[in-house]
Amino acid sequence: MIIRFAPSPTGPLHLGHAYSALLAHDMARAQGGKFLLRIDDLDQSRARPEWEDLILEDLHWLGIRWDGPVRRQSDHFESYQAALTGLAKLGAVYPCRCSRADIAAAANAPQEGVPDFGPDGRIYLGTCRARTFEDRTPNDALRYDLSKTVGPPSRMPAFTETGPTHAGIHDVTAKHLLTRVGDPVLARPAMAASYHFAVILDDAETRVTDVIRGEDLFEATYLQRFLQWELGLPAPTYHHHRLIRDENGKRLAKRDDARAILKYRADGESPADIRSRVGL
Repeated sequence: MIIRFAPSPTGPLHLGHAYSALLAHDMARAQGGKFLLRIDDLDQSRARPEWEDLILEDLHWLGIRWDGPVRRQSDHFESYQAALTGLAKLGAVYPCRCSRADIAAAANAPQEGVPDFGPDGRIYLGTCRARTFEDRTPNDALRYDLSKTVGPPSRMPAFTETGPTHAGIHDVTAKHLLTRVGDPVLARPAMAASYHFAVILDDAETRVTDVIRGEDLFEATYLQRFLQWELGLPAPTYHHHRLIRDENGKRLAKRDDARAILKYRADGESPADIRSRVGL
């Protein structure tokens, strides 16, 4: 078993991060497996070295130890670009110049029962599909044309989920991808890759066998599993855990400094206190 924890250095770790990291660490150690740490710093405009330093400090304070060196996405931009070029050769990658306002305008009359947003943001209806990869400019995003690649149920992938809410085997279907995801972004202007594209490449490169993360990312698994399948990458087992929420039931965010691990440390709490707060 190989499990990773992959925070972004764009703010302090809060109780939700602590729960996810501790749960993943506990599961890996209980099975005699490896626990890896990856810093998801794709967005260099927001990543800060001081936040990364604090993440490492908080994890050490919590008693979390990882195997091997820390992996940083910023060290692997060339490999993301190489994978993107490989997909482009299949003829399914196209440049997109649409702004958020353009995408919202194109989706101003959604069908009943069809969501407006999916795991990649507002569902994109393919306005720029006619453009070719060679037509791209530095200001374009690069999208994957799902309409050219999805196939019949007999040749579509599936993934295994062991989390408490969605346990079982889930089929990835063409209908689900086209209506609930839309053509995903693989790379954005000034970024080597999108989140969904980079994480599957990272997980494959480090041989991650089990992905432990919050249930808010469950829907993203359909897209990520499909991209793994298209690239011939192995499929991890997924475990989407409950989210840690505030007293009003709202999911914690990095801007919620009141629940930052640093604050609990400053107030004299112990790692055992944090475990108790998150129900471990």
